[in-house]
Formats: sequence, C-alpha cells, structure tokens
Amino acid sequence: MKLNKIITTNPANEEHISDYSLMNSDEVAGIINKVSETQSKWKWEGFSLREDCLTKVAEDLRKNKTTYARLIAAEMGKPVLAAASEVEKCAWICEYYVQHAREFLSEEMIPGEGRRCVRFEPLGLILAIMPWNFPFWQVFRFAAPALMAGNGVLLKHAPNTTGCSLAIEKIFQNAGFGDGLLRSLIIDVDQVEKILENPKVQGVSLTGSTVAGSSVAKHAGTNLKKSILELGGSDPYIVLDDADLDNAAKICVMARMHNTGQTCVAAKRWLISESIYEEFKTKLIKQVASYSFGDPQDPATKLGPLARRDLQENLHRQVVGSVDKGASLILGGEMPRQPGYYYPPTLIENVEKGMPVYDEEVFGPVGVLIKIKDENDAIRIANDTEYGLGAAIFTKDLEKGERIAHYIEVGNVAINDSVKSDPHMPFGGVKKSGYGRELSHYGIREFVNIKSIVVKS
Repeated sequence: MKLNKIITTNPANEEHISDYSLMNSDEVAGIINKVSETQSKWKWEGFSLREDCLTKVAEDLRKNKTTYARLIAAEMGKPVLAAASEVEKCAWICEYYVQHAREFLSEEMIPGEGRRCVRFEPLGLILAIMPWNFPFWQVFRFAAPALMAGNGVLLKHAPNTTGCSLAIEKIFQNAGFGDGLLRSLIIDVDQVEKILENPKVQGVSLTGSTVAGSSVAKHAGTNLKKSILELGGSDPYIVLDDADLDNAAKICVMARMHNTGQTCVAAKRWLISESIYEEFKTKLIKQVASYSFGDPQDPATKLGPLARRDLQENLHRQVVGSVDKGASLILGGEMPRQPGYYYPPTLIENVEKGMPVYDEEVFGPVGVLIKIKDENDAIRIANDTEYGLGAAIFTKDLEKGERIAHYIEVGNVAINDSVKSDPHMPFGGVKKSGYGRELSHYGIREFVNIKSIVVKS
C-alpha cells in the first residue's frame, strides 16, 4: 500500500528520524499560486534588494554551518566535516552571484542601425528536482542564480533529505526573499507531471538519475517547458606513463572516495598505462588504506554510509556481478555485517565491457582499474560509455593533456586535478549525462527570457 507520508531514516544506524505528510494537489496548487504572486512582484525589484537578501543567506549559512552539517550527516550519511565544507561552498556561490549577477544580466547593445539591445528577464516559477547526495549544494547552485535572475523556486527534494529541504526554505525566508519565494514541496514523484502542466511553472531543473531525467524531460517537452538536466556519470581518470604517480594516486583515490563515492563526477574508471600499471596499483592500495568507514557525526570519519539500503545492495550487486564475469577483487567487496548502509573501500581489476562496473554508473567507494595501451586506447575506452559528464588526465606534458582532452566526450575535463564544480566555470554534461549548464554566466542565463529589442527612429 502506498504511504501518504515520507519517512526519513539515519543511514548510519537505521534509526527513524522523522515523518512528513505528503501535500495533496490542492495544497500544492495553493503554494504555486502564492509563489507566483510573490514572484510577479519580485521580478520588478532591483538588484540591490536581491543582493542584500542573498548576502543574508550566506551569513546564515556560515553562522549555522555546524547545525546544517549535522543535519546533512544525519539524513544522508555524509561525514560531518565534508558536510560543513558543502555548506561553506553554498555560501561561496551566494557571494559569487551577489558580486556578478548584475553584470551577467545587464543589457547588451548590438551594433547596427537604430538601437538594438538584448535583455535578460525572468521566466517565472522554476521547479527544482534535487538529489540527496549534496542536499544543500545542489539546491543552492540552482537557487542562487535563479532567484537573482528574478524567478521563483519550487523545490522538490529527495525524500530522504526532506529535513534539509525545509531548512533551506527557512534560510531563504528569513533572509527576506519575499513571502515564500522559495518553497519546498513535500510530494511524491507522481505529482511532478501535474506541476509541469501548471501554466505558472515555466521550467524545470533536475539533478539525478538518467531514468528520472528522461521522465522529467518527457513531461517538460509535452508541456513546452524549458528543462536543464544534470544526470549520471562514469568519469574516466586517465593516468599516462609520464604522470606524477604519487600525486595522481592521491587525487584519483580522493576523487573516488569523496562523499563515499556518491557523486556524479567521482573518479569511476581509472584508465592506467600498462607500463606503470603495477606501480600505480601499489600506490592506489596505499592511498585506499587510509580510508575506512565510521560514524558520519565523528569529525575523524572519512567515509560514511551509503545513503539508503537499496543503494548499498545495488553497489554490491555490481561488484559481485563483475567478479562472477571474471573481474578480480584487490580489496574489499564484502557486505559489512553491522547496522547502517556501509560498504568498504573496494578496488577491482581485470574489468571488461559487459561487466556491471564497466557498463553502469558505480555510485559508491569502488575503484575500477583498467589497463590502457596508449593515448588512442585511452580515448576509446574513456568514450566507451553512455555518459559524458567529466574526465581527468594525468600527465607532465600539458600540451598532450589538452590534446587528449579535446577528444574526450564530456562537459568537464581536469588535467592533473579532479573534476569539481566551481561557480566561475559552467558545469554540465553531454550524451546521457544530460544537457544545459549550471554555474557561471551560462547558468544564470538558462532560465531567463533572452529578449531582443530593436528601435528605429
């Protein structure tokens, strides 16, 4: 029987956190009408008010960073120090758009006869469907530019981070963003289609799985609504024979284990030149040995639990299924016998096409080692995936690194570093990793009306 409520559970100990009643269609419609009414006034407010409000949001985040970090740790298992860094990053993006939104959305003059200009004006209400793995950051990297552009935000967060959703709503309300300019919708996925049918809703931004993105894109397209999708990834980290191996091993393992491997731009496939394969594997093993799972509320913990039991079970299925098809375990790969949705740091090699850890996105602390013969082999294997979000290349020859980057079918490439989102740079993917861009001036212009005005005397 389908429940009429959301139940949140602590993934570290499987204890109940809270219950939240689902909103019915009338409640949702009432919220949409209220946010629309507020946004119709907000869009005419100048940048000074928007900047003041977003500055207050950043101040709140820093003042209450520990409280928010512990909430994140409780709801989805992120180690509390990493959660605090996530909150700090949210303050950073707020300050970034306070400093730059006015410039990014300023009127552009076009040379030619008469007066010709382009203006960037808000669309209206935007539905944000956000994931649990970065429950504050994913929301803020969308909401900060959307609100600064004059839009209103309807937030449908992941069920297991409902407490984070309501906390974020309160942060924006307390900062002066109108009478509920950002509202949380405590709803089931079945209600999303109805929301996208509402004429007051002008677009949708989703960060999540490819399956979810495909469904939302279908409904958005049917209703002629703008959509931005940031979906899964299977990022290759290419380690060439001239790389600084100590540095590459440290970064590769950090980029795989960060957030307990639950990030779209994690280092999911390590493509290693065969001439340095064994040496590099030894360095990887040494790096992985410094990671062990524990209580996410403990500041010393580097790996927390996975966010849900189904995620833990699916990860183990991928590992076992790959071993059954001929892959070899180097480390880990055993399901822990203790409360909580933990999974040990795992390394797996002799991986080939047709195995789950090669073909699917692996969302957890599992490093996949693949030998490559040369640059062409690296490019071929890197692109041999339905995803195209990020990639990294390790080499001392920077010209070679940039040349290889040109051929990798992704939206983000790092050379001698890990892939990460930065407010200054556009972020997004290609292929089944989605479309559209967040962050920088590209991101804030995704949900605006780009209006051309031509005046002749």
